Amino acid sequence: MTIIADHPRPERAGILHLGLGSFHRAHQAVYTAAAVSASGGDWGIVGVASRSRRVVDAMHAQGLLYSVATISPDSTSLTVPGVHTDAFVGAEQPDRVVARIADSGIRIVTLTVTENGYSYSAATQHLDLDDATVRADLGGGAPHSTIGQLARGLQARAAAGAAPLSVLSCDNLSANGAHTEKLVREFLQALPHAEGADALTFLDQAVTFPSSMVDRIVPATTPELRDRVSALLGARDEIPVPAEPFTMWAIEDRFAGGRPAWEAGGAVFTSEVGRYEQMKVRLLNGTHSLIAYLGALRGVATIPDAIGLDDVASAALSVLRSEYEPSIEVPAGVDIREYETQLFERWGNSALGHRTSQVGTDGSVKLRQRIPEPAMQALDRGEMPHLIALTVAGYLSCIAPLPGFDPGPHAEAMTDAARERLAALAATARNGRELARRVITDLQLFGHELAGHDAFIARVGDLIDTIQRQGVGSAIADAVAASQATTSSLISAKEMQP
Repeated sequence: MTIIADHPRPERAGILHLGLGSFHRAHQAVYTAAAVSASGGDWGIVGVASRSRRVVDAMHAQGLLYSVATISPDSTSLTVPGVHTDAFVGAEQPDRVVARIADSGIRIVTLTVTENGYSYSAATQHLDLDDATVRADLGGGAPHSTIGQLARGLQARAAAGAAPLSVLSCDNLSANGAHTEKLVREFLQALPHAEGADALTFLDQAVTFPSSMVDRIVPATTPELRDRVSALLGARDEIPVPAEPFTMWAIEDRFAGGRPAWEAGGAVFTSEVGRYEQMKVRLLNGTHSLIAYLGALRGVATIPDAIGLDDVASAALSVLRSEYEPSIEVPAGVDIREYETQLFERWGNSALGHRTSQVGTDGSVKLRQRIPEPAMQALDRGEMPHLIALTVAGYLSCIAPLPGFDPGPHAEAMTDAARERLAALAATARNGRELARRVITDLQLFGHELAGHDAFIARVGDLIDTIQRQGVGSAIADAVAASQATTSSLISAKEMQP
């Protein structure tokens, strides 16, 4: 038997998606399928995988279809979005990426290329002109960086006098629309001999970069899931995507060439995308990172197993309430306590099996988006963010342990572009404080503002030493107790005010 889509499929593509991974297939594709089912339209998706052929080959073998398994402890349900009209590998056909961006039939380019895919400096927030791929793309030829492909595509689109276009980032970047636009502009401005001038004019007149916030936990697919889904589906699916029941998409409604009726799938169009983003990146993602690093150091494989440990759950609640929540503005209509209750339910979804190693991967980029601002806000109030410091200490203990410390197999399974560089710093560090100073001050891994806070750096260093000498349980107890003491003193101070 073959896989069958849940609804009539679009005949033509209106969306080009860069980053054909599991998240896109369980999130934007599902919303687009709902939009097409409800309102029709030429909103098929051309999916571009960055480098790997695995998903592309499987999609073509399966008629560009796959299933999404929505998994809870009580049930597993399947959907087949059926909105992709083509798929190819961008690294193999970079000219084809540019040509599709230039195609007037494409009205939206969406992106899930992860924070690493934007080729910018974490320290400066500007396009990394020292990056070898960016330099090559600026020099001419087929572009291989995402920003280079967007810029070269806009050049070709401008030259062809093509229709307006919107570029919609769906990655965890602060103000991701404005950030993407800035990087594309910087690429065009860096081209020699004013080569990017026409594209910049076209960008000003006919291109928008709306911001969005996306949220759904999508763990890695396992062989067991493939077998289970194929049995439920009645057809072999080599690339099913597991996902939690919860899903959210908040979008700024600025589309130059129209858009699908994504609200049919539950998307929220709002002027408060920034507030949704803060809520998600800090409360969900920031706390998720802490759970992952503590869980890995405690020797547990999954997020549900980690949050099931009383001390890890206590640390998660403390960082959520005491350190992240004060740093956000809650979007209108959102019940923050209900949202936080949902977070713990999501982390505890034992049927999903989200791995600590997956959540802990790429911390050097993820934490740069999640911790500096809330940490700075606390420090500016005269408060020490003990649990954010523990997050950094847990991260470094997993990725760059001091000599003689074994963080365990789940930490070893985490991948990180900075691992080799951080490990070299750790190899000759005499203690946690020295490692913390090298990473936070010298390397400025978390930006220049935190680099100058000696007390925070010392706190991170002491917690590293506690983890690696007395165990992660002692570090959790230390940080939670200190956080609770700070909270109690603040409450007492408020009560004493006239």
